[in-house]
Amino acid sequence: MYAVEVRDHIMIAHSLKGDVFGPAQALHGATFVVDVAFFREELDPDNIVVDIGRATEALKAALAPLNYRNLDEAEELAGQVTTTEFLCRHIFDRMAEAARTGALGAHAAGLSRIRVTLEESHIARAWFEGPVGG
Repeated sequence: MYAVEVRDHIMIAHSLKGDVFGPAQALHGATFVVDVAFFREELDPDNIVVDIGRATEALKAALAPLNYRNLDEAEELAGQVTTTEFLCRHIFDRMAEAARTGALGAHAAGLSRIRVTLEESHIARAWFEGPVGG
């Protein structure tokens, strides 16, 4: 299995409703390092997994609606508890759509899986990994 990974970051604010979240129930900020790994069984005709430039731009586009936002006020996330795990899937869905629609290049259809990892700190991270297909 071949893989390529690109990285960016976002700064958000949110509150996590529910006793399970303890002090994180209050409004707080977080800076996430975001890694997106693209996997494929065989290299494409250009001997690459995915166009890194396009992947970087697609990640920036996926993160832009979240960056410097209070997620509690984001209409597209209304009613959601925006945990790190939830945000991994949210970003994954946008990256998988970019792969399916050609935003990652002509050969991105050959990608088999994508993994989105959000690092909350040097001691905690979460990820979501799944197939690119709908």
